[in-house]
Amino acid sequence: MNIPLSVGDIGVQYVIKKISGKPEVRQHLENMGFVTGGVVRIVSENNGNLIIAVKESRVAVSKEMATRIYV
Repeated sequence: MNIPLSVGDIGVQYVIKKISGKPEVRQHLENMGFVTGGVVRIVSENNGNLIIAVKESRVAVSKEMATRIYV
């Protein structure tokens, strides 16, 4: 079952199954390291944004953007 990353649990590792949205949005997320098959982990939530560990980095992503990443 695919769920949006925005409803995932802090500290859990997930594998990205799908990225939805307009081509520009998908490209932007891919440029930040969010690719299908990639592993991500929600580090924390801060003021409605998620801090996500992806490819040896930590990236801040809005909840709205995180709803486009399915794990």
